[in-house]
Parts: sequence; C-alpha cells; structure tokens
Amino acid sequence: MKLTLRQMEIFLNVVASGHLTNVAKEMNLSQSAISMSIKELESILGRPVFDRINKKLVLNEVGRAFHKEIEPLFRKLSDIEYEFQNSENKGMIRVGASTTIVDYLMPSIICSYMSSYPDVKITLKEGNTKEITEMIQSGEIDVGFVEGFVSGSDIIKEKVGIDELIVVSSQKDLCDSCYIDELADKRWVLREEGSGTREVFLDYIKDKVDNLNIFFELGHTESIKSILMNRECLTCISKISVENELQEEKLYRVKVKNFECKRDFLLIYHKDKYHSTLFEKFLFFSKKLMIQMLENENQLQVKKK
Repeated sequence: MKLTLRQMEIFLNVVASGHLTNVAKEMNLSQSAISMSIKELESILGRPVFDRINKKLVLNEVGRAFHKEIEPLFRKLSDIEYEFQNSENKGMIRVGASTTIVDYLMPSIICSYMSSYPDVKITLKEGNTKEITEMIQSGEIDVGFVEGFVSGSDIIKEKVGIDELIVVSSQKDLCDSCYIDELADKRWVLREEGSGTREVFLDYIKDKVDNLNIFFELGHTESIKSILMNRECLTCISKISVENELQEEKLYRVKVKNFECKRDFLLIYHKDKYHSTLFEKFLFFSKKLMIQMLENENQLQVKKK
C-alpha cells in the first residue's frame, strides 16, 4: 500500500476546508507541504481528485468516490488510535507456562484476569521449562511461568512461589520409611528431558543415587499419573498435581527419609521486553494471585496434618 495515513488526513482536511492555507495553519505545516501531499496522492491514484475552481479545491467525481471510501476508514483508524492511547486495559498478552503450572495454576489466574479485564485477550502456550524459555528468547511469547532451572543472561527471573516435589506410587506397601537410594532399582516414570520437574529431581538425588532405573519418560503429568495407577512404578512429582489422587487414595506418598526436594516457581520475561502499563498490570495480577493460591494450598496442608 503506497497511500499513507498522513496523506489521507491531509486529503480529508482539504475536503473540509477547500483552502490549502487554512489546512496548513491547522496542521502546523507549510502550504507547499500540503500541496505536495495532495499531488503525491493524485499521482498514486493515477488521476486528479480535485478540480481547481476560483482558487479553491473542489472534489471532482473521482474525488467524491474516493472520499466516500476513505472517510469512514480513517475515522475508524483514528478511533482505534485514540482508544489504545487512552486505554490501559485493552490488548493481547502472550503467555507461556510449563506443564505443572498450566494444568494446576494458570486456568484460575487467566480466568480471573479476563473477568476483571474483559477487553484483554490472553493466549496461552504450554511446554516444558526449556521450551518456554526458548519461546521467551525468540519473542514468541511475552511472559512465561516455569519451575526449575532457567539459564540465559537475557532472561529476567522473578520468584513467585515454592513447589514441593514428592515421591508417589500406587503401591501402598512402599509407603514405609526408606532412603531414596533404596528405591533406585524400582521402575521410575519421569517427565521428558527439558522438564523442570525432572531436572530438579535428578539434580537433588545426584549425590545419593548412582543409577536411577528410568523405564519410561512422558511429556505430561496427567499421563504419568495414569501410568502410576496401572503399573507398579514410582515417580517424583509436584505435590499440587496429586492432591486429589492422594486424598482419594488412588496414589500414595512414599515416605522417603531426608527427602525435601523443593523448587522455585518463576516468572520470566526477556530483558529487552517493553513494559507497557498493560504488561505491568498482568505481571502484578498474576504474581499476586499465584502467591495467594500457593499460600492457600500450604495452609490447607497444615490443617490436614
């Protein structure tokens, strides 16, 4: 498209006034600049849009047709520009989150946010911690919520909570106290490489276990829980992801001695990300709600004990 919004604006102002001098004063431009803009517009269209009658510019039949099409479009664009310049609560935010957070925290956060700000659209992408970090680095998403380890000097990290990882199984007789190395030969189901859950767990036990018997790797927490309930195996998993199964005794927590495996929930974004008011509001809202949800979960666990 060769026509510019500036040319359209000048054209409409000349139509309303009829005199270049008046338009030049109103737009704080020289008369020659206004005249040049009209000539360029007519050159792009390939024919004149004004008749020059008694030193006044009057729309001809081509100009009237052009004006009919352009005027409502320009007004709409002006309205959109004004609306976004004067509204802090309109736009789109692209969010990414790792699997645990997507499944058990983000739905409530996004639904609450969109209820408070209905003119804001949220898109949500899921991946493991490594994938979400790569999306931030490539500019594919604006903000990410992950757990575990995040590397890269171009990534800003903010801690928004602590998550506990526990060992679980469908075998109730495994729940007697034992050390983690005593379970190393059992069949373990873990998340895929790049998962924050997997990396934190393996890093935690690296000095305690020489060789863990990993017989299956899956890309989703729900799939791991399904395998556990149908096979004799173990996993290390986020506590918040198995609350219902533990309560219903579909799965059981294995009481591992000296095992306190915790990780940070992180909010991440690129160091060069522009912080619009809309972006800052979403960060504040999501951090506040996530912290509140995790605190409520911890208080619930204290009451159960």
